[in-house]
Amino acid sequence: MGKTHADAAEDADESMRRLNLLERFSPREEPLTHPAYFVRSFPKKAPRKLQTKRIHVLETSRKRLPEWLRRSLPERSAEATHSALTKNRLNTVCESAICPNRSECYSHRTATFMILGDVCTRSCGFCAIKTGRGLPLENDEPERVADAAAEMGLRYVVVTSVARDDLKDEGADHFRRTIAAIHQRIPEAKVEVLTPDFHGRPELIAKVLEACPDVFNHNLESVKRLQKLIRPQARYERSLEVLRLVKELRPSTLTKSGLMLGLGETREEILEAARDLRSVDCDILTVGQYLPPSKDHLPLHEYISPEVFKTLADELRALGFRDVFAGPYVRSSYHAGETFLNSKSMEDPQHG
Repeated sequence: MGKTHADAAEDADESMRRLNLLERFSPREEPLTHPAYFVRSFPKKAPRKLQTKRIHVLETSRKRLPEWLRRSLPERSAEATHSALTKNRLNTVCESAICPNRSECYSHRTATFMILGDVCTRSCGFCAIKTGRGLPLENDEPERVADAAAEMGLRYVVVTSVARDDLKDEGADHFRRTIAAIHQRIPEAKVEVLTPDFHGRPELIAKVLEACPDVFNHNLESVKRLQKLIRPQARYERSLEVLRLVKELRPSTLTKSGLMLGLGETREEILEAARDLRSVDCDILTVGQYLPPSKDHLPLHEYISPEVFKTLADELRALGFRDVFAGPYVRSSYHAGETFLNSKSMEDPQHG
């Protein structure tokens, strides 16, 4: 059944709401990059309507994708990864979030498992994952994740989830069971979890930590000024508190967080967010380019060049992170195993 006039009107209202938010949260300083380092989202001489109605930016940005974001298909086959995931009836964030690295990672027999269903109870403006009522839990899912990881030959396993605000424990025990199943099935494997904020509840974070993950990742996603626009149901300070609690409850666990760039943040705002992360002893930081999954998501403000990412990474490392992984295609779980090894090889910044 097609959209009704009421549906169309509702869509238009939502578009105007996002446009109003964009204006409200427009940067008070110059954007992160120098004009020589990024491609504008629309031509300098674009029609006035296009310049003001920035909900249309995506259509232009798709046509003007910079060379550094153009990639060839991997030579290796992804069939083995697809087979293991299909056989074990598993979701991945690679598929659900339309990750641009999916083909590369699948061809290297790796993926980020997404547990607790494929429907999220939150509606972040940047994310392609479906939003709605959470699905019933599948009690054998932890074992299926472990089986797939073993079949794929993984020695570094990354597990994430949708937000499940509808569950009493928000999915914390399901995380614990999944980590435990992986450790039992592949004792030598390292496990990284990328979790929702659990509303900052210490007992839920402690529940996940009972299974001793090697890395606990929770993304800040963006700078403080843009939080309400990007993830309206989350809180900047609450995300920092999650990472602080992990270190308080289990100091040996490495903590990790990530930022997306290209939404209008400034260099100083990025450095401020990084300093806030270091204030809660965050060990690892990933920084990547935001790419809108569709025209219905937040529009792109700018493309950040590899040179700017490199310069920024050097500045961020100087703040004391064990490792900073930054680049146009960097995502939270991209090359996560390598990032973990780099972090473990670094002397603790607090005691170096």
